[in-house]
Amino acid sequence: MHVVAIVAQKGGTGKTTLALSLAVAAQRAGRTAAVVDLDPQATASTWSDRRESDTPVVVSAQPARLPQVLKCAEEGGANLVFIDTPPRAEQAAMAAAKAAELVLIPCRPAIFDLDTVSTTLDLIRYAGKQTIAAVLNGVPPRGSKGAQAAEVITSLGLAVCPTALGYRAAFTDAGALGLTAQEYDPTGKAACETEEVYRFMCELLNSETNKGVNTHGAKSR
Repeated sequence: MHVVAIVAQKGGTGKTTLALSLAVAAQRAGRTAAVVDLDPQATASTWSDRRESDTPVVVSAQPARLPQVLKCAEEGGANLVFIDTPPRAEQAAMAAAKAAELVLIPCRPAIFDLDTVSTTLDLIRYAGKQTIAAVLNGVPPRGSKGAQAAEVITSLGLAVCPTALGYRAAFTDAGALGLTAQEYDPTGKAACETEEVYRFMCELLNSETNKGVNTHGAKSR
């Protein structure tokens, strides 16, 4: 079973949207996905309550219970689990990072978001994780903000997903209905971007599993 943690110390970066979008993308690709919601606000769990489909399963849990929840998920047949974490909560972030083989850091192309990436990165590396990547989110469809933000993140020694999630209404409109952008507008740009990010994630997981290589291209220790 693969475990992917979505971690960012700043709020409003799109952690829950990314976790749910990737989980649904995994389901659509034929995998059995689940989401563990560590956020006390339970946004992912509330999304699941609005949803007509029973999949992906969303489980609300406390950080201390994460190992048991992941064990139950594996026993229940899940082969890909996403951990959605709250902002400004080191305990939850550390627990998620330690349990995951891949950590994704969502980040908006704004100075306050970029300023906290290094803090998040230090926390994840302290947990002993090497396979880490950033996913830009809420990027304006025009202008160079996305490219500039990617340059800043890359300068920290962090890989950046080549496809960013744009600032698109489909993400919020879909969430209000218990859907993701891929389900809400399957041929829209938001759906295409989600699919590309999912493929990027799968490449990182395959690299970690089959080659023992981290996102910087060096052998894992």
